[in-house]
Amino acid sequence: MKYQAIAALAPLALLLSACTTVQPAYKDIGTRASPCIDGGPDTVAQQFYDLRINQPSQGLPNAQLLAKYRPYLSDKLYQTLLKASSEHNKEVALSQGDLFSSLPAGPSSAKVADASTIPNTDARNIPLRVSLSRDGSSSVKWQDEVLMVREGTCWAVDDVRYLAPTPHIDGGSLSQRLLK
Repeated sequence: MKYQAIAALAPLALLLSACTTVQPAYKDIGTRASPCIDGGPDTVAQQFYDLRINQPSQGLPNAQLLAKYRPYLSDKLYQTLLKASSEHNKEVALSQGDLFSSLPAGPSSAKVADASTIPNTDARNIPLRVSLSRDGSSSVKWQDEVLMVREGTCWAVDDVRYLAPTPHIDGGSLSQRLLK
């Protein structure tokens, strides 16, 4: 009788142990030493563009502006921008115009694509299209791509790919341009 009770409980114990041993797709998703913004990749990207539109700037951000951007930027992009802004022999192309978009005046509105269309929810990086526009005497619309990376439990902007037909900065992307 004892053996029948144990035999009846064994499958139940096995079933319960299987439920508690689920492993995530990525055991180590890295770390992040600085504060970050809560939300998924599309939410963080949209908040970054909203900040840029509300507080526009031209050229390389100074230390004060970089401090505002820090929670939105990946460690790698932040360090690259910090290094570039501390160099005194800045190129003219990096000292004028909006570095975070294809057009020099930058956007006056931005709409980041929804990340729910990305099938792989375990991704470490996700490129998202951003529909940008500049209102003024003649409206201009274009798209760029923002590369979001996961650092620890946070999503952060890692790069911007210039996709407009004639971007004002050569190099194809922000990180490529900063490394020249």
